Amino acid sequence: MLPDLPTLLLVRLGVDLLTAVAFWGQKRRYPAIGGPGWWALGAVISIVGSATLMLRVAGEGPISAAVSALLLFASHACSWVGLRSYLRLPLPWRVLGVMLVLMAGLQLGIALLTDRPEQYQLVYALIMLAMGLMVLRDLLGQRRSSRFPPEYRALASLSAIEVLTLLGMTAWISVRHSSLDGVAAAFILFFLLTKFLRVLLFSALVSLRLRNDADQARLSMVEREAESRALIDHLGAGVMVFRPDRSLMRVNQAARSFMGWPDDRDPQATFDWQLLGPDGLPMPRHEVPFERVLATGQPVSDVVGGVRVGDGSEIRWALCNAYPENDVLGGLRHVVFTFVDITALRQMQHQQRTLEQQLAQSQKMEALGTLAGGVAHDFNNILAAILGNADLARQDLAPEAPSRQSLHEISAAARRGRELVRQILAFSRQQPLARAPVDPGTIVAETCSLLRTAIAPQVQLVQSVAPGMPAILADPTRLGQVLLNLGTNAVHALQGRPGHIEFVVDLVDAGDPSLPDEVAVHCRRSGHGAVRILVRDDGCGMDAATRSRIFEPFFTTKGVGQGTGLGLPVVLGIVEAHGGAIQVDSRPGAGTTFTLFFPSTGEPVPADPLAADASGGTMSENTRGDNPLSAMHPAESIAMSDTSSAEPRHILYLDDDDTLVFLVRRLLERRGYKVTALCDQQAAIDAVRSQPQGFHLLMTDYNMPGMSGIDVARQVQAINPQLPVAVASGYISDELQAEAAAAGVVEVVFKTDAVEAFCEIVARLVGAAPQAR
Repeated sequence: MLPDLPTLLLVRLGVDLLTAVAFWGQKRRYPAIGGPGWWALGAVISIVGSATLMLRVAGEGPISAAVSALLLFASHACSWVGLRSYLRLPLPWRVLGVMLVLMAGLQLGIALLTDRPEQYQLVYALIMLAMGLMVLRDLLGQRRSSRFPPEYRALASLSAIEVLTLLGMTAWISVRHSSLDGVAAAFILFFLLTKFLRVLLFSALVSLRLRNDADQARLSMVEREAESRALIDHLGAGVMVFRPDRSLMRVNQAARSFMGWPDDRDPQATFDWQLLGPDGLPMPRHEVPFERVLATGQPVSDVVGGVRVGDGSEIRWALCNAYPENDVLGGLRHVVFTFVDITALRQMQHQQRTLEQQLAQSQKMEALGTLAGGVAHDFNNILAAILGNADLARQDLAPEAPSRQSLHEISAAARRGRELVRQILAFSRQQPLARAPVDPGTIVAETCSLLRTAIAPQVQLVQSVAPGMPAILADPTRLGQVLLNLGTNAVHALQGRPGHIEFVVDLVDAGDPSLPDEVAVHCRRSGHGAVRILVRDDGCGMDAATRSRIFEPFFTTKGVGQGTGLGLPVVLGIVEAHGGAIQVDSRPGAGTTFTLFFPSTGEPVPADPLAADASGGTMSENTRGDNPLSAMHPAESIAMSDTSSAEPRHILYLDDDDTLVFLVRRLLERRGYKVTALCDQQAAIDAVRSQPQGFHLLMTDYNMPGMSGIDVARQVQAINPQLPVAVASGYISDELQAEAAAAGVVEVVFKTDAVEAFCEIVARLVGAAPQAR
């Protein structure tokens, strides 16, 4: 027994009302889903259509039947539009407009002309059948996608049943040509059930869309996280994410490489490494970027820090930044620590500072050389005058005169001043090098023999020379000075305690990585190795601050009056003048090692490398120090000239310093020479021109205003090529010697030596000269 038509219409009103409320709520909650709003609108239109149909059942006119059919069709049309909106398909406004116009025209025409119920129902059924086929087409079109969920299949099946039912209804009306009023309750009940099922399926579609959107959002989040992780892992900058408890949550590959961590290290490891400050000391806790973020909650940027990696001997430097990552409530979730490796930049800065220090050292050397060149002439003249006059005065005194000791002290002080000038010149490399193939082992042996006489018995002196050592191109006197200086410093480093001093000579291959760059380049070019000389002691050693300044001129750690601060600068100047290099390794309490590198010739040592050394050894008197015997009476040891000759030798002396002119005249006349001493260059030239054969020797100063000694020598040689000419200078360079040789000068004499050994030089040069007429 079916319910009557009014009851079914009331039930339909209730269902439509609940449907409108439910879908309107979904529209408000999920505005991005297009269907619920249209479905709520369709339910509202269905309510109005059902109420109009109830008026028709109650006996209203034919217009109510046409309006109810039009409204019920509009309700289904809204359901279709909502479905297409849900499926993100274009909305069928043109088709719906045609259908609505057709429905309204036919229904109103029937109402006005015939008012037959079966005609209303036939038109309604045909147009609803057409729309049902379109709905079924849209649903089946979704099967082309990769997924066709059960909700789509169920809705398509329901639409197919409705289409079949409408098709049967149309056939019934067409065949019977009768109204369906008798069975209207059954059809309304059927469509009420399908409407209820459609509402459930539409709700299921909303839930499906929400699940799909959530899955898509999760998938997108995973993809973005994977992309972000890949991006962070491939960043050149290090990224480390810490929890507020200082535990490490995430670290990228750049940070692992910087820290030296293996890839399998647990990223949850505790924050157990220490950040160092720019000075290399542990950074105070309140300055660590992580701690500053925890304390202030503010980002920290551009902090330079270092981390010890490996066994702790290597420090890597980074420019660090840190910033907080907060949750939605403002609480701290993570601290992100980022950094850029600036180790190479720090090394470049260190190299730049080293180069700046080397430049400053070079500028000091240049300035000191300029100073030495400027003062050597005048200062040597002063020292020569002091030494010469002191010696002359000592000769005029009786051996027991008390003032002889005072004159001796004056001479000793002047010699110390002379030696200081020589050291300055050697440091500035303004003295020439008489380089020849020499045996480094022989020079080491001589140095050790000299040192042995000056050190205490409890000091062990060891020398070790590798067999088959090649020769090096060196000035033996200067190289001996270097080794003697280093050996003397080693003795001082022992501070009177028993100790060990060692000289080691060996050969280093050209490709050895320990070779300094400047020596390695020369060795690779020549194809020969380098001779390495080590001077090692186990004395007090030096700290880093002292070690960085040992080659500075006038820097000394000795007491006042015990050192000039030029010993090691002279060593550096001589070594570099030989094309060599020097390295220093020293620590407080662990001794000091000086390592000298010299390019080898690759040739064996000469059979008699010292034969040409007139002193009989590599150490000259200047290197060994003042001879105590000659220091007492240097002038008295000079042999007198042969005065028995019928005619004394005539010496022409030229110097712009009248003090030296007076001194030299006294020196030479006392030894029986005939001396013409002048202060004017042109007067000297005129003297030779007036007596071309009247002089046996011309001794001239080099550095004179207006005309140098070389210029005077040229003019004198043009007058008398047989006249020996000697030039004295306060500093002697290779260029000066070459220029003097080209001008016919027989010898270039160091200015201070021209006083103490003046008579030997004069006797030697005059003895080789032809007899004057």
